[in-house]
Amino acid sequence: MEELLPAGALVNYIFPNNAHVTWSIMIVIYPYITGLVAGAFVVSSMYHVFEVKEFKPVANMALVAAFSFGLFAGLPLLVHLGQPQRFYQIYTTPHLTSAMSIFGYVYSSYLVLLMLEIWMIYRKVFIGKYRETGGKGLMGLIWYILCLGVTEYFPSSANSDRKFTKFLAGIGIPWACLLHGYVGFVFGSVKAIAWWATPLQPFIFLSSAIVSGMAILFLMYSFITWNKGWKYDYHMTKKLMITLWIAFIIDYAMEVLELSFFVYEQGLHWKTIKPLLDGPLFGYYVLGQMGFLSLGPVLVLGIVSLLDIRGKALIYLSNFACLMLVFQVLVMRFNVVVGGQLISKSDRGYVAYHWELIGKEGILTAVIILSMPFVVYYVIGRFIPVLTDPGQEKATGHH
Repeated sequence: MEELLPAGALVNYIFPNNAHVTWSIMIVIYPYITGLVAGAFVVSSMYHVFEVKEFKPVANMALVAAFSFGLFAGLPLLVHLGQPQRFYQIYTTPHLTSAMSIFGYVYSSYLVLLMLEIWMIYRKVFIGKYRETGGKGLMGLIWYILCLGVTEYFPSSANSDRKFTKFLAGIGIPWACLLHGYVGFVFGSVKAIAWWATPLQPFIFLSSAIVSGMAILFLMYSFITWNKGWKYDYHMTKKLMITLWIAFIIDYAMEVLELSFFVYEQGLHWKTIKPLLDGPLFGYYVLGQMGFLSLGPVLVLGIVSLLDIRGKALIYLSNFACLMLVFQVLVMRFNVVVGGQLISKSDRGYVAYHWELIGKEGILTAVIILSMPFVVYYVIGRFIPVLTDPGQEKATGHH
């Protein structure tokens, strides 16, 4: 007991007003969903800006997926708030020295940018759909609104649309990085919590966001392709897995660096962080995040990237690695958000965390919120071609 507790405490001493974890599951999935937005957008921009041809099949899908996740990025915060109906005040009464207040503007402007880019890419489709309906009925009106009243599409429009899309995607890359790096900054700038206060926090959040976004995108692509009975694009899969492997190695290296810094420095806070990692977070952090869920994907993606794996084996291994990475980043968010709050303000004990199943901060609420973007993606996919059959494209000569 004496070895486990810091500052020579003989009992697990915590302050009475610090007996509960205040920021719970909702604050865990808030940075998680924001990360999926940033990560999916990066894949889209690789084609639209850097013209990586292998990512063409999933470029538009990545953009629509980013938009679908983006719509719900702020929802966990609203659920967490005591007075959610006052959310608009973050815009009407800006507090420029508050990291959370500025986030409202960063998030909203990024969502507008996403909407603009999707509109530019699908403008031709909207006009075509409007003409199919002849402008009649409710659908005719909806397509007319989506066309913004412009129902003619000229050959010269395609070139200008493409240039503007590239421009928006170009702005979007640093904006996506700012969006998610900023979430890390919100946590990293809290000096009172030893587990958060590190300058590496924004970079770790950003790199893990790119990893989780790419992983969830491939899982979506793989499921839709399997469900529709289409052929998998093995060339794209291989390229995406190599990119994901590199991104995750960078992410994992930064997570190891952060821990190494704490261990090597042996600073004032290490005597509270070490028992935290040996005790309450041992299973989640040491075995889960840094162990199985990190070393597994590094190994599997290494095999996929370096060896000549083809066909179904490539798809199975890629899905397995992506599934582990999606959980790795979710566990990482939990370890940061909840783990940091387990250290009592007394610095002489640890707060116990209790899982909820039903309730505002319950697992059920989290699952419902996390599933909402997929429902929106499905609805959007019913009206516009998000992911098309590669075999059909080749047959019609568009590929």
